[in-house]
Amino acid sequence: MHVYWTLVRRELGGYFNSILGYVIIASALFLMGLSFVLMLGNLRSEPMPVTLTELFFMTPFFWLIILLAAPVVTMRLFAMERATGTYETLMTTPVRDVQVVAAKFTAALCFYVVMWLPLLACLFLVRHFTDEQGALDVGVVVSTYLGIILMGGVYLALGCLGSAVTNSQTVAAMIGLGLGAAFFMASFLAGWLDSMGPWQRELLAGFALVDQMRDFTRGVVDTRPVVFHLSLTFLVLFLTLRVIESRRWK
Repeated sequence: MHVYWTLVRRELGGYFNSILGYVIIASALFLMGLSFVLMLGNLRSEPMPVTLTELFFMTPFFWLIILLAAPVVTMRLFAMERATGTYETLMTTPVRDVQVVAAKFTAALCFYVVMWLPLLACLFLVRHFTDEQGALDVGVVVSTYLGIILMGGVYLALGCLGSAVTNSQTVAAMIGLGLGAAFFMASFLAGWLDSMGPWQRELLAGFALVDQMRDFTRGVVDTRPVVFHLSLTFLVLFLTLRVIESRRWK
């Protein structure tokens, strides 16, 4: 475990000791703030019978942050190591491949969570200036962040896989973005394919990311999407591990 946490601190240092990490956080903060400005402008005209977290989820900025941030956060994890020649040095140290993959993913996930913390500040500001107690319901906020973390875990794992198969950070970001976009588009397949049978429709319903995230923003936590996202994350990380193991012996 000592080696694992040492690698996690090393990767986190790479985010916060470079300008890229702060650019990512600033960009996410800008999009969050812009979305809340637009939402508050709409609330002036008429009241909305939904929570602020659900309103934010309904804006395109929410999905834009997830789709764009994950590949940018993960593109450097393996690709930059190979481009700079430090990957071979890391692999000659007494660490296992599974420790390297787990540590890099953990660091990316921790940075991803920090990136989303300004959302909590936006909710605090709305509650302070509107004196609306429902703007910061603890249960709804917790379930919203749970959904953001679970969904982000899948996208970050896809980004890790993209970074593991190439030496270029740009190509890694493009692969991660393409895999993430394909995963997002799969959530609409059940509604597009009307000729499917009941079991096919039920299978594709598991990919209904929009519906699942809507439930999380409403304070509804269903164990099925939780298990689905965790299982898919571990599956993609396992594929990443296999790629790393195969490249070690080339």
